[in-house]
Amino acid sequence: MALSLYLASASPRRKQLLSQLGYDFIQFSVDADESQLNDETPLAHVERLACLKAQMAVAKGYTDRPVLGSDTVVVIDNTALGKPRDKQDFMATMARLSGRTHQVYTAIALANSTRIVSKVVCTDVTFKSLSEQELEDYWHSGEPLDKAGGYGIQGLGGKFVTRLSGSYFAVMGLPLYETDELIKEFTEGSYE
Repeated sequence: MALSLYLASASPRRKQLLSQLGYDFIQFSVDADESQLNDETPLAHVERLACLKAQMAVAKGYTDRPVLGSDTVVVIDNTALGKPRDKQDFMATMARLSGRTHQVYTAIALANSTRIVSKVVCTDVTFKSLSEQELEDYWHSGEPLDKAGGYGIQGLGGKFVTRLSGSYFAVMGLPLYETDELIKEFTEGSYE
């Protein structure tokens, strides 16, 4: 019998990636406050949010199967870059990423009513130097609007990447290997 999960995320990318692992799951969103706390590092922030999302679902009564929570943040110079608020914010973000290496942290957390386990995967991503025209064209594609750091590696934004060290799937929003391993660790002995 296949393991069943809850996915506490509205992300279509996470849904697609979790489907690739072959688990049966029900997807829904939770309304978590994603604000970074004072003096909270980006790594601690992303892990706290993944745990919070899973725990919020458990608190709402999703207790008959494990809940998977996840969060992704793009980081440069130890500063987390959110989704672009507008074109000006997008252009400033991409100017910071242009020709440089940044980090993408993706945290995953599994929870039930008695325990929670979590893991953070860090991937280094290097961008080529970006021209003003490339940024204009990319903004007008609409792709950057709902993406942390203003780009999607699985879409048009992938053409900016010259080097990647770590998990491609973590940059998309759900590291496949680490998620599968965490699920197996969490449920070992619990399911046939």
